[in-house]
Amino acid sequence: MTKAYEVTSWQEFLTLVESESLRGWAFRGQADADWNLESSLTRRLKQFVTNRPWAEQEDRAIRVFRRKAHYFLNDTSVLKDDFRCLALMQHHGAPTRLLDFTKSPYVASYFALHSCTAPAAVWAVNTPALWHEATPPEAPQLTREAIDPRDSNNLHRYFLSNEYPVVWPGEPWSMDRRIVAQAGTFMLPGRIDESVETLLNNYDYDGDILAKIIIPPEIRREAMEALYRMNITHATLFPDLDGLARSISYELEVSWVGTSGPPQKT
Repeated sequence: MTKAYEVTSWQEFLTLVESESLRGWAFRGQADADWNLESSLTRRLKQFVTNRPWAEQEDRAIRVFRRKAHYFLNDTSVLKDDFRCLALMQHHGAPTRLLDFTKSPYVASYFALHSCTAPAAVWAVNTPALWHEATPPEAPQLTREAIDPRDSNNLHRYFLSNEYPVVWPGEPWSMDRRIVAQAGTFMLPGRIDESVETLLNNYDYDGDILAKIIIPPEIRREAMEALYRMNITHATLFPDLDGLARSISYELEVSWVGTSGPPQKT
């Protein structure tokens, strides 16, 4: 079962994510604590595609992207690498089965709190367990190494087939600057008709494999000011013009005028 935490202060959140119990885990921030842990592809298909096989629609979407993306790329080798191609689609806003995670709980909390108006959530996945011990139900041979999507044909066999109840944590061998800036990683589920929470909670493992930290909106101001002082903003997490432009939304909230310390809400 998912281990649930409810923090009541920013300091309580920091103490929790810096504790030994979550050391080495990967994190994902979501602006609404009620949202399921599922990919943009799953959400899109659930909303608009009810009468066609999802796996076939996903395969078609990847094929269309590959056929047309070369017009916009200086180096088209990325399109020949299955996992890098999927990450490129994710990077530019296409619905994919990838879920963005980060090795930094602070980055995750930024994404959770940036636009939240209700309780937000930071999900945490025990990646050390997925690397070394935890295995999918009734399939101990499907280790992280055995299903590595960076190896030839593994993405199609274990993931795009939509048959295996697995979740693979990791990144492409070649990472783009956004992944680097965000200390990013991915969770890649083998099924898109089940949430990642459901898949992980079915894994065979004696300890905790998934946690959900609920953060109340009342601590958003303090948290966002602390993250601003850490230089965690859209401008640094998305090191391009789009990121800079998105960062302005929080600049509207703070001002250094008349202060000698951290930014104050105007």
